[in-house]
Amino acid sequence: MDILYASLFSLFVILVSFLVRFAFFKSKSVGTVKLPPGGRGWLAIGETINFVTAGWKGHPEKFILDRMTKFSRHVFRTSLLFEDVAVFCGPEGNKFLFSNKKSLFQYWVPATVSKIISTNLSVEKAKMTRYHFKTEVLRQYVPVMDMVAQKHFETRWEGKVRILTHKLTKIFTFQVACKIFFSIDEPEWLNNLSVLFERLAPGLFSIPINLPGTTLRKAINAGKFIRKELTTIVKQRKIDLADGKASPTQDVLSLMLCDDYGKFMEETEVADLIMGLMIGGYDTTSSLCTFIVNYLAELPEIYEEVYKGIKINNGKHKNVFFTKTYLTKAIRLALFI
Repeated sequence: MDILYASLFSLFVILVSFLVRFAFFKSKSVGTVKLPPGGRGWLAIGETINFVTAGWKGHPEKFILDRMTKFSRHVFRTSLLFEDVAVFCGPEGNKFLFSNKKSLFQYWVPATVSKIISTNLSVEKAKMTRYHFKTEVLRQYVPVMDMVAQKHFETRWEGKVRILTHKLTKIFTFQVACKIFFSIDEPEWLNNLSVLFERLAPGLFSIPINLPGTTLRKAINAGKFIRKELTTIVKQRKIDLADGKASPTQDVLSLMLCDDYGKFMEETEVADLIMGLMIGGYDTTSSLCTFIVNYLAELPEIYEEVYKGIKINNGKHKNVFFTKTYLTKAIRLALFI
């Protein structure tokens, strides 16, 4: 019965959204503008259902591949989550997109993102953080990453018969981020904040319906808690820096607060900026790590070359991310992904 009520409620929400969209929908005259091949699907909801269904079936790439075959292998248009979308495909599409992002494309985020993350932070101030992520700056954090990696493997991988690789890489990347940004590695605090990030991430590209119980509402509430927690950390760090209890170079937060721009940024601005940076690398980095482990398991010849390189570097440097034991376990356990 609960499932029936939930289904009826979902149907009602979709119907209302459709009617509202239909009431305010106006066809846009494109004039002589040449649009990519493709279709918008159903009015209002577009092809969202097809896109989500492909993901639920475990083959999200099918949505893209089918339209590449039908329309173009370079670019096609569709409509997702109430937004008209152009999808660039393959290496040629990516090269064109990133080679012309300053001349032909304008920065844009979905409405759901602006509801979860504050967009009051100026682009100019956000650009100033690029200095803190240059290679020469990040190099000083390699020993920190190494320390977090060794502790992570000892506590999360050692002695386990079977692991969920993607779940653990998400935990690992989150631990590294918190250590680099705030110099915090307290387990209870990390666990509480990671739970909030787990609620926040799915809402970034969810259906933009802000009602109690929806993915978007849960993400908005999680974003409020995260912003409050990070703002508290920023305020305390400013006090510690003024009192000499914190080092100006101990982590990214100190570097940001001590440069010429950070000194004049509000605590909430710094918190929003860091939250955006952490969200941007939370799923992408962990997914990349998971794929690396999986591909090493599937390609033993590549694994051997990686192992040889690690063995050589292990004799030259004390700080390395993987020893033979940990790498071998990673490869074997990856078979359970």
